[in-house]
Amino acid sequence: MIAEFSRPVRLDTLGTAPRRVEIAADESERAALARRFSLLALDRLDAWAELTREGEAVIAVGALRASATQACVASGDPVPAEVAEDFALRFIPESDEAPADEVELGETDLDEIFYAGSSIDLGEAAAQTFALALDPFPRAIGADEALRAAGVLGEGDVGPFAALKGLKSKLGDG
Repeated sequence: MIAEFSRPVRLDTLGTAPRRVEIAADESERAALARRFSLLALDRLDAWAELTREGEAVIAVGALRASATQACVASGDPVPAEVAEDFALRFIPESDEAPADEVELGETDLDEIFYAGSSIDLGEAAAQTFALALDPFPRAIGADEALRAAGVLGEGDVGPFAALKGLKSKLGDG
């Protein structure tokens, strides 16, 4: 896979003192990322990170900002999305060893991203962080009405409490 927003940082340029790196996606990169993440538009994606080397690992602590337009899951109408996300990542070299079954991350543990070769890709890491920060079910104003018109029941219309509500209205108390 070719990353749409690749910003490689060579490991030999990093030391134990933090190095600040700032990146921003250009228009064609934003268009490609919008297609990848099924967005109507991506008007801004930029990030900064303080990179510090710890042996073969690289620690990246920073933040990203983005302005996007998602499609409403109910109506397809545009839903503006502003993302402001802090991140802390650990880049570690790929290994031939089998990965652990499941690893439980604590609050102080960093998300890990594997790298191969002599550089990390801060742009791809920012793109992935951005995608994870997006609302997976964006809803426009009027989404509930569009769902009802399509025959989709809401939470209050199903389950035991909905049955009790229906029984109450049949008894004339509602």
